[in-house]
Amino acid sequence: MNSDIRPLRSALYLPANRASAVEKARSADCDAVILDLEDAVAPEAKSEARHAAVEAVNQGGFGHRLLVVRVNALDTQWGPADCAALAGCGPDAVLVPKLCHPEEAGIYRQQLGNGPELWAMLETCIAFTQLSAIAAKSKESNLTTFVMGTNDLALEMRAKLDIERTAFQPLLTQAVVTTRAHGLAILDGVFNDIADESGLQRQCEQGAAIGFDGKTVIHPKQLAITNSAFSPSDDEVAKARTIVEAFALPENAGKGVIKVDGRMTEILHLREAERTLALHDATEHNTT
Repeated sequence: MNSDIRPLRSALYLPANRASAVEKARSADCDAVILDLEDAVAPEAKSEARHAAVEAVNQGGFGHRLLVVRVNALDTQWGPADCAALAGCGPDAVLVPKLCHPEEAGIYRQQLGNGPELWAMLETCIAFTQLSAIAAKSKESNLTTFVMGTNDLALEMRAKLDIERTAFQPLLTQAVVTTRAHGLAILDGVFNDIADESGLQRQCEQGAAIGFDGKTVIHPKQLAITNSAFSPSDDEVAKARTIVEAFALPENAGKGVIKVDGRMTEILHLREAERTLALHDATEHNTT
């Protein structure tokens, strides 16, 4: 059974220069915290935010939560300084915006050194024409995770970003397929209406059905719904245990296909059951 599964059900964005929000994030019910130096920070506050992010990383105290810092792009006046500062302090990952071409991840890696993982925003039209090539080079730069940037993508496409994301479903599926083909993780984009819990629920269920590992969120109020949608249900866990236990019976040793609760069950179902239980165990550990 895979004991190395890392839950990424929810990743909470917050401006790095909001000290109260950073402090609350240390106990937030999320799997990752993303300290933002980019969209959520005004130009005049970029330097302050960078200093605050480095201080937060050095101070630690985020427990099981992955600590990620989203930098400004290297072609901005702030990006190189962001990368230089983070190269020396070691967050778990650095999230880079608007990755468009295969060679760009390697350039960020050179700036950051051998430390943190790279995460990359998928938020431009050009990125989706280059996605397979970007993913194919992921191991060279330790790029581990894609993050959908649906707001920026909608703006560039001139498309309507409704709850069902009708215009984006082919791209969401393409992103997941490419991610799985190269052994990466992927997070769905944010849901903008903090007050619309039913809309968030629908969009989380959509993302989980497509195959996303989890979802980025913009407010702690969105965490409970998001975590639930991307966690195995009690029924899924029970069925997974039944399959694993059935294959473990002496009479089923070496068999590729067995009958479980009246259904033909193959090794591929066993592997999925093992993954479900590993994810359940990992998420349970993160909540204790």
